[in-house]
Amino acid sequence: MISALQILSASKRIKPFIIETPLEYSPYYSSECGGNIYFKMEHLQITGSFKLRGAFNSLMSLTPEEKENGIIAVSAGNHALGIAYVSTLIGVDSTIVLPENASKAKVDALKFYNVKLEFCGSDYDSAELAARKMEKETGKTMISGYNDKNVIMGQGTIGVEVMNRLPEVDIVLVPIGGGGLISGVAIYLKEINPNIQVIGVQTDTSPAMYESIKAGKIVTVEVKDTIADGLAGQIEKDSITFDIVKNYVNDILLVDEKEIKKAISQFLDKQHQLIEGSAAVIPAAILKYRNIFNNKNVVGVLSGRNIDLKSLKNILS
Repeated sequence: MISALQILSASKRIKPFIIETPLEYSPYYSSECGGNIYFKMEHLQITGSFKLRGAFNSLMSLTPEEKENGIIAVSAGNHALGIAYVSTLIGVDSTIVLPENASKAKVDALKFYNVKLEFCGSDYDSAELAARKMEKETGKTMISGYNDKNVIMGQGTIGVEVMNRLPEVDIVLVPIGGGGLISGVAIYLKEINPNIQVIGVQTDTSPAMYESIKAGKIVTVEVKDTIADGLAGQIEKDSITFDIVKNYVNDILLVDEKEIKKAISQFLDKQHQLIEGSAAVIPAAILKYRNIFNNKNVVGVLSGRNIDLKSLKNILS
């Protein structure tokens, strides 16, 4: 299993290459729920997403032989951007497998990097199956966006920064899809202070982790289109994130598409910051479940900003 000490080591390993993003107090959201609301601004990270952290830690942990053989990554967008940035920087051959419905903004950004793009299947789950098949056929190392210990350790470095800046935090809200981000953050925070509540926020159009925790096992759910595309998809049957979430995460809250879209617009208006749908689940949850946060010190992790212009125009119109 993964320990807080390993996450702390990952933090030291990747620190020279990433931005320590701000932890910003929000007067507006604090006044709305009666607590002290802070946002961990990971949408300001290089490549526009927290995924860079896991990408750096995983690629820096490869053996010389694995680097020589090259890697495969499957992603709806942000993990791909992180892998593309790091692999181009350190000179590792990378193949990125994306679903055909991947965000145009994220795909366009990938074209600036020295990586091979493969579009497989109509959704994330189809792309993931194709990538696993490619891994077996080529001998390349696959780096999952969530089901990978080194990736989880990298994402967990956000927890290190939160504790350094706000050790008196009571609740940390984290977007949850496959569970890589919340797994790393929860392990670190809970080992440092078991009294901290770590709460996931997921879209009700793709509630794989929510329903799996509810059922006590990994289950398949119906996945509908969502503006929070980075949180969409099923959970791999052998995913290590399920047990971590089950053991370390206090609760998972659901928000709907209307609430997410409203949160994108409202966050732009009140905070003057643009966030993508996968990050907007956080301010959406703060307003929907505001009573939970009364008189609490709360940190919401804003996971990314990579939203395409067409979607943004539709939301703002």
